[in-house]
Amino acid sequence: MNRSLSIVRLGFMCGIALSALGARTAAAQDNPTGDPVIARIYDIGMHHSQAAELGEVLMDSIGPRLTGSPANRAANDWLVRTYTAWGIPAHNEKYGTWRDWTRGQSRVELVAPHAKTMEATMLAWSPATPTGGTTGEVVMLPHATDSASFNAWLSTVRGKFVLVSYPQPTCRPDTDWKAWASPAIYAAMAAARDSDMARWRALLAGAGVNTRTLTPLLEKAGAAGLLSNRWSEGWGVDKIFSASSLILPSFDVGCEDYGTLARLAEHNQHPRVHAVAEATLAPTEGPVYNTVAEVKGSAHPDEYVMLSAHLDSWDGGTGATDNGTGTITMLEAMRILRQAYPNPKRTILAGHWSGEEEGDIGSGAFAADHPEILSGLQALFNQDNGTGEVDTVQTNGFVDAAPYLAKWMSRMPADITNAITLMVPGVAHDESTDSDAFDCRNAPAFFLTSSDWSYGIYTWHTNRDTYDKISWANVERNATLIAMFAYEASEDPGRIPNVRRVPPTDARTGQAMQVPQCGTPPRSFAESQTRRRR
Repeated sequence: MNRSLSIVRLGFMCGIALSALGARTAAAQDNPTGDPVIARIYDIGMHHSQAAELGEVLMDSIGPRLTGSPANRAANDWLVRTYTAWGIPAHNEKYGTWRDWTRGQSRVELVAPHAKTMEATMLAWSPATPTGGTTGEVVMLPHATDSASFNAWLSTVRGKFVLVSYPQPTCRPDTDWKAWASPAIYAAMAAARDSDMARWRALLAGAGVNTRTLTPLLEKAGAAGLLSNRWSEGWGVDKIFSASSLILPSFDVGCEDYGTLARLAEHNQHPRVHAVAEATLAPTEGPVYNTVAEVKGSAHPDEYVMLSAHLDSWDGGTGATDNGTGTITMLEAMRILRQAYPNPKRTILAGHWSGEEEGDIGSGAFAADHPEILSGLQALFNQDNGTGEVDTVQTNGFVDAAPYLAKWMSRMPADITNAITLMVPGVAHDESTDSDAFDCRNAPAFFLTSSDWSYGIYTWHTNRDTYDKISWANVERNATLIAMFAYEASEDPGRIPNVRRVPPTDARTGQAMQVPQCGTPPRSFAESQTRRRR
């Protein structure tokens, strides 16, 4: 996902909780309609899952899948080979080009006043250091009161590494402070931190710079590199995004080590680091693809049920819960369907999107390029927020969708639907996930959100988003749920109407909620950067 997901149940939403029909331990035999296909889907998905094995290949072997990287294309190709081996037609569909960047080894070593290998990660699309690395002093931004004094400081940074983020006074999570400190001590710490952050923002404002204009100034001044920190507010975890520099090697330094460098620099102890960033940037942009698998419908081949998840990831970790889990859920659901329901009435598609982390570009391009699928779409099921079991189905303002979804879930075993909340009628929204690219074009796409599992702090876009954080029992259940949804949606003689809810009044503003509008997806990295600079 592009940003942290939180489900806000505003006053104009209502939830329908589908209660358990029986105990979880007994639900394996629960088949409300006695449907043999449901029984077969359950058996394959829950007792013969291949999710963990498939996930090991995707996360450990292929690894992170930054949009435009060779690993991203390797994942596309792996999906095609895997689907083909199962007898499911699949292809890679090019939708544009992107900046082709390959991560190599990177490290930051403190060499003075003492030696230490620091926890640091080169940011995505960072330029490389010269062969062998670069050594230089680490400096803080100055306490400049105006642009003249800031410009005077700029003349001193040549060959130095600059700390460009606010240094956290404590890397102990607030939850731990609250657990162990007295209320007065916690309040004092938080107040001091808030005051310190305000001074940091004032420092930038006083110098006449902001986060967008600072990097070009440091590049022009000849700095050796940029050191930043984006703490995720948990133990030892940072958000790892992209470099802002086109010239300077850029690193995220872990919260604790970043604080050490900041204190050393602030107290005039002249810390020095040796930094190595190995990266390869192709001379031209390379192709980017969506991978699409298809099982043709036997009765209504021009009507579609679609499974949706994004394949790309940020690459501080290995993209395990954002969105390796969603990718494997849809892949595994298609494998289950191939065995349990090989001749669907409607065409079943699986879309594995690239470019989601850059703004739903791959799914947006697909939706723009395939109006025939939009017009024939029965339902799209998208999952994109971690390893928890699906606990909410968002109907996204399609006012007639709930009866269909509720009917389909009522035919599933209780341990598959237990405690799922159906959000009705919901509202059109923009959670920066791939179902949005279809919803905004009035095609019924539903977002299946998962229980939290500390996703926002510990794995969403972080250096800790790795295979070991996955609960495979939940992924297996989710894949089984998705396969059952696809089966029921394919078999249902009715079509979900695409009537949308008239946007209600937002109680916070008193104004009608704005329905997100479809954008025109950029088809190249250069185009995306041009738009960003406008």
